[in-house]
Amino acid sequence: MKKEEKNVIIDRLAEQLQNTPHFYVADISTLNAEMTTSLRRSCFDSKVTLVVVKNTLLQKALEKINFPEVDMYKVFAGPTAIMLAEAANAPAKVIKAFRTKSEKPVLKAAYVQESLYVGDSCLEELVNIKSRNELIADVVALLQSPAKNVISALQGSADQKVAGLVKSLEKRAA
Repeated sequence: MKKEEKNVIIDRLAEQLQNTPHFYVADISTLNAEMTTSLRRSCFDSKVTLVVVKNTLLQKALEKINFPEVDMYKVFAGPTAIMLAEAANAPAKVIKAFRTKSEKPVLKAAYVQESLYVGDSCLEELVNIKSRNELIADVVALLQSPAKNVISALQGSADQKVAGLVKSLEKRAA
């Protein structure tokens, strides 16, 4: 591969990494063509982009965007695939679901919500990460809960409270 071709790949990869907030580095070696196609289809269905790349090109792309986590470079050994996604836990869910059929892909590392996760042991933790929208929905639900309780309490015994309020007002007027 010529240097110009490598630079084009590095630039394209750097752009993808910069435009995607979360990415996973995985090992998909030993997957046959059928399993690789199935993995790519699963990624496509989950809105995850799967790119197989050489380790040196990936490292140069990360250096080009001034990637802060230099510990990531330690996992660049052997075949590497990058899984890029908008949703923080989408690639982890794809990996976990695919592992019911095969022992690969193996998670090498992940950069999710500005945090670095290294090793396959972090997969379950990454699956359980909530997206920004899910966290906002949880906060809204928590804020609505007390208001709903007050409204339901008022509605449940509204007749009794109105009658009690009318009696109190009559007593004050008399």
